[in-house]
Amino acid sequence: MSFEQKDSVSPSNFEVDPRELTYQGQQGNIRFLNSVRVGFTGLALVSGITILGTSANALMVYNNTHVSNDFNLPLWPDEFDLRPTMALVVVGTIVVLANIASLVFSGFKRLHGRTLVHTSMAFIMPFIGFAAALIGIAFFYAINASTTVDTLQSWSCQWSYINMRLEPYFGTLCKQSQTALYLAVILVPVEFVTLMAASVQMGLERKTRVFIPTRKPSFSPALS
Repeated sequence: MSFEQKDSVSPSNFEVDPRELTYQGQQGNIRFLNSVRVGFTGLALVSGITILGTSANALMVYNNTHVSNDFNLPLWPDEFDLRPTMALVVVGTIVVLANIASLVFSGFKRLHGRTLVHTSMAFIMPFIGFAAALIGIAFFYAINASTTVDTLQSWSCQWSYINMRLEPYFGTLCKQSQTALYLAVILVPVEFVTLMAASVQMGLERKTRVFIPTRKPSFSPALS
């Protein structure tokens, strides 16, 4: 009596499910878009913190020097419009809070494996930042265009050449105001890119739901 053992390998054992290939490709695109979204969210957060810090400091200096000073001289005009600077403070605050929330939810997703991008949070947060930056910039330029009433930026930049030993340091205030404004302008495309990345990522994640990866064994021994 003899026993003969043969290994039969069917060509079908090496076939790869096309749905699995599509799924893996989509997952790679989702990871790339998620990295782009998180990176731009971090950039927007840093910009928002800088805008908030410089604008709030400029307001604080104005409040400390517009009523009384050591020289008993009027350092600021009687008619003065602080709304552009206050608008930048509001923009910075909203952008900081929105992007912190976005990063928190992204981190929660990585830790717990929950697809929070399917929810509206990943889309709403950059939309709020984009809208805040856009409205704030439009508001700033609309008021700052006045030729009759000075703003904190126009007044401080007008006298920035004066070398001051005490506050308000018009040269420093001018640079702070310009920095906050330029970063607010940059925030518009940054938040827009973040918004688009989140939107495309959400769409891809919805599409991957229909692809259920199936794996076949690469080797199937058979006895005969």
